[in-house]
Amino acid sequence: MMKTLNDYLEMPYRMEIVEDRDEGGFIVSYPDLPGCITSGETIDAADAKKAWLEAALEEGMPIQEPDSLEDYSGQFKLRLPRSLHRSLAEHSKREGVSMNQYCVYLLSRNDMVFPK
Repeated sequence: MMKTLNDYLEMPYRMEIVEDRDEGGFIVSYPDLPGCITSGETIDAADAKKAWLEAALEEGMPIQEPDSLEDYSGQFKLRLPRSLHRSLAEHSKREGVSMNQYCVYLLSRNDMVFPK
């Protein structure tokens, strides 16, 4: 059965928002909808998802459904040198958190430094 505009609008598409420091306002994009990017003075004004979906449906273009977090378990195995293991264990102990929590903190902090 073909999906309608409302079906797609109800799907949880990931929206990325970046402040436009040069021009003011915001740049909004939807990674799962190729080419769906716009800018505006407010986040609401910059949201072009509906217009993009309407045009794609009119043109008969395939529309990708949103990426799902269900595809990710939240776990992975990692081998590291013993010296690094010791260092991470010592730092996490000093911070009063588990080594797992400390590593998640380090990874998330680094992920923000190097955005997509």
